[in-house]
Amino acid sequence: MKPRCGHAEPDVTNSGRPRRSRIASAALLLASLTAVSQVLGLVRDSVLAATFGAGDDLDAYLVAQGVMNLVLAMVAGAMSRAVVPPVSRAAAAGDAARAYRTVQTALTLSVLVLVLAGAVVFVTAGQVASVLAPGFDSDQAELATRLTRIVLGATALVAATDILAAAAQSHGRFFHSGAQGVAFNLVMIAAAAGFGTVYGIDAVAVGFVVASAARLAIQLPAVRRIGLRLRPRLDLRDADFREVLRLTPPLLVGSAVVNVNTLVDRAVGSSQGEGTIAALSLGWRVTTLVDSLLVATAVAALYPAFSALGDPTRRAELRRLVDRSMSAMLVLLAPAVALLVAAAEPLVTLAFGRGAFGADDVSMTSIAVTGYAASAVGIAVRSVASRAFFAVGDSRTPVLMAVLAMVVNVVGDLTLGVAYGIPGLAASTTVSLLVGAAGSVALLARRHAAVSLRPLVSSGARIGLAGLLAGTTCWAAVAWTDPGPADDGAALVALLVQLGSAGLVALATYAAAMLVLGRDELNDLAAVAGLRLGRGPA
Repeated sequence: MKPRCGHAEPDVTNSGRPRRSRIASAALLLASLTAVSQVLGLVRDSVLAATFGAGDDLDAYLVAQGVMNLVLAMVAGAMSRAVVPPVSRAAAAGDAARAYRTVQTALTLSVLVLVLAGAVVFVTAGQVASVLAPGFDSDQAELATRLTRIVLGATALVAATDILAAAAQSHGRFFHSGAQGVAFNLVMIAAAAGFGTVYGIDAVAVGFVVASAARLAIQLPAVRRIGLRLRPRLDLRDADFREVLRLTPPLLVGSAVVNVNTLVDRAVGSSQGEGTIAALSLGWRVTTLVDSLLVATAVAALYPAFSALGDPTRRAELRRLVDRSMSAMLVLLAPAVALLVAAAEPLVTLAFGRGAFGADDVSMTSIAVTGYAASAVGIAVRSVASRAFFAVGDSRTPVLMAVLAMVVNVVGDLTLGVAYGIPGLAASTTVSLLVGAAGSVALLARRHAAVSLRPLVSSGARIGLAGLLAGTTCWAAVAWTDPGPADDGAALVALLVQLGSAGLVALATYAAAMLVLGRDELNDLAAVAGLRLGRGPA
């Protein structure tokens, strides 16, 4: 029935709920599932560390996984994100057949390309492993080659899952895509804990393939509910698929840059001694957990608000929202970075310090966490800036900044990494991310007037001072006690008490400092939190 003149019908779903309520519920669901998945990911890595320690086996597995990720970076991630715009429009228009044609063609082409690429890498796995890990001895290189051939079995599975998840989300189905990470990590934990001690690191590689299949299986009910039939199609002349092909290259570059950084880190790390690659990977896991829990869901919620203000006539509004968003991200991250630096060793001990993961492994990983800590700020600032660029229709600048960050990281790896090992490699990554973030903010201000530089620098200085004070008190609190080895039950409780008390002291110091130095920044955080919870402007 058409609405009567002068009265607008509310935007509702089939169940009668307003669309904004549906979006808020979906965001909350995804945030909750993401948090559960991230925690399980930390448990997975803890089980791997306890079973294998930071040694040759785990190093070889991570290199093999990096090879698989390189193959995936060529197609899977970029294609799955490029599918979203045309499929979302077709779904919104009620043209399901058009949306399905695009998904089927993207899925068919991706699987074909990845199967061919995987076959080439399978045959040349030995040569690929020797290039990506030149510091491995013959036995470790052979192990990396074998593991590479095993995990390559997951490439098509991961690509299919990502594309199908994008299709389901375009039709308003979010639960299954959010639950994929939970299923994946549960299978990996079972593989490492149940079979790793018997069959070695090969069990983890096989578990990776099985876990990838579980991710795909979790997605299939959503595919069935939206009515998508899994059948091969190669309609390369389809207009929507041509749009997918146009969107894929810049997304591909962004994915490739991330993987190149990881591969170069591990190539240099392979010649820096046993356990270097594992320590870097585990340290990165601890550091990025902060961004995954504090930043990722907030940025996802801010993106639609940025997009709504992307018109040039609303640039002042966009600038105010970007200013507040960046300020809020800094307020959230400063105490987390302080805690990562001041309490790196007890944090690593709590997360991984058991089983085969000995004192030397804890020390190496703690150094990595300290070196990576400030990268959380770079990731958050660049994430906000990138969404602002996309909102104003500029997709080239984020790619250029990603390439710049990659160059800085590679140069740092080949200089600082070679000279200083783990601290040099971690510092190179952090510097590259901070340079990319600073460049993004500067260009966002210069090209689009979408951020205010001087107020942001002033806010960053005040927040940084408060974070420094918090880190100092946290370091003092950690230094007062020594809970001993975490394997002992009483010592583990003491470690928890130590971290809890140090964290509370740091937060109290930070809160007091911000009340004195940064009232405006706290107001920014409250404003962005209101938007995140659905109370802010549309």
